[in-house]
Amino acid sequence: MAEADWSVLGGAGALDTANLARGVSNGFTPPNGGGNFVFGFNSKTTAIGAAGLYIDQADFTPIQTPASAGGATIRAAIKRGVSGGETDFAPFLFIGAGGTNVDDQAYLLGLQDDDPHRIVLRKGSIITGVPAGVVGVNGILMCSTASYSNDTWLHVRIDMIVNGTGDVILQCFENDLTANAVTAPAWTAIDGMTEFVDDSLGVNSGSAPFTSGYAGFAFYTAGQSRRGFFDHVEIARQLP
Repeated sequence: MAEADWSVLGGAGALDTANLARGVSNGFTPPNGGGNFVFGFNSKTTAIGAAGLYIDQADFTPIQTPASAGGATIRAAIKRGVSGGETDFAPFLFIGAGGTNVDDQAYLLGLQDDDPHRIVLRKGSIITGVPAGVVGVNGILMCSTASYSNDTWLHVRIDMIVNGTGDVILQCFENDLTANAVTAPAWTAIDGMTEFVDDSLGVNSGSAPFTSGYAGFAFYTAGQSRRGFFDHVEIARQLP
């Protein structure tokens, strides 16, 4: 996707570039199969908040899904970079966001704010990112069995499948970058994160599911010199 395909998330809590630098650079090692550039974030102050970009293209603002069925998928290589501390930051993907502000709620799939960190699926506000915790805490819906150290590229994917009943099926996958390039993934279920049904009654997650919305990638920070990186971000719609 090109730069013109993306727009910056707004909202009162969105961190500006004076607090959180962001952009493309060839100064960092890309994932296996990546090109010359990655997109990175680097916090310049201790300001607490988030910044991100959403796909700004026809049929994705918001994602157009038929009433009977449909959905969307987003996938990317993500990395918690070497930083000024081991915690106080989290890079993540989001899908199903209710708007284009960091205060909006969405499904978040990313690398949690912990040391070591896990891959986590959370339902919550973009501005609060992907916090530490276990399933059932802080809106965490699923959590990977494996944990990882900073400076590790992880290629992850979330599918948001909207059923005719109003249920939303959330499926999470990973591609082993040691064996498969980011351009030729072999998707497998993430251990501990097979599937979550966000039911139409709002029981399993505690609130009604998100059946449409916006998708993109973002970075939460609460400390200085916290860094996160993204590469090969892809978004697609699922039609019946």
